Amino acid sequence: MAELVEISAGDDPRLADYRDLRDVQLRKHLEAEQGLFLAEGEKVVRRAVEGGFPVRSFLMAPRWLDGLADVLATTDAPCYVVPEALAEEVTGFHVHRGALASLVRRPLPSVSEVLDGARSVVVLEDVVDHTNVGAILRSAAALGFDAALLAPRCADPLYRRAIKVGMGAVFSLPWTRLPDWHDALPALSAAGFTTVALTLAADARPLEESVAGLDKVALVLGSEGHGLSARWEQAADRRAIIPMEAGIDSLNVAAASAVACYVTARR
Repeated sequence: MAELVEISAGDDPRLADYRDLRDVQLRKHLEAEQGLFLAEGEKVVRRAVEGGFPVRSFLMAPRWLDGLADVLATTDAPCYVVPEALAEEVTGFHVHRGALASLVRRPLPSVSEVLDGARSVVVLEDVVDHTNVGAILRSAAALGFDAALLAPRCADPLYRRAIKVGMGAVFSLPWTRLPDWHDALPALSAAGFTTVALTLAADARPLEESVAGLDKVALVLGSEGHGLSARWEQAADRRAIIPMEAGIDSLNVAAASAVACYVTARR
């Protein structure tokens, strides 16, 4: 069972994993250097531990101990118990969900491992907002997709904000980074997937029509601002669009992913 350790000083070195969580650049450097990531909130902490990620430590306000007692019973990692005001001082924001955990990152699987047995895959190119990445993975997991592939410049799915927005979907949906951005889509086509790019290209066909009858589909989504690169747009086997009305040409990438995953999963 986790050892409960009461801490009353914000500068206690044992709280280093949780310090300055609002500073994205600092956290990205720290988490990459230390090989860790953070989970926030009872449900997300529970899903991370159930997902098999080794726990470095927990940080909790006293009122959350009972609700996560079963999770604390599964590990010998320390649980730092602090007043809620101190948690806010250390992290830099109001920890309204009361519980945080620091966990160990696992090595990413290969693309072939992630694709093994998959029929529906979402592929992200340069989606740089953590909130959007988390929301997309949540939609993919909820709507029956089997895996996700991320281009090298996509935001980190294990960043705290991405995990929180995705409600821990990153722990259950197999995913990895694409090592080769340039030929990623042709490689997927060679592996038997029909790559369907969401785009406003002139030759784009309605999404429902584009995925109808396909066996293995890789649904390709681009960046928040410019969409897909010319390389990926042209390399895709098919180009598709979600038909719009009222003079609006497109949706936010996270919203578009939910619609596209729903349509594709029911092809």
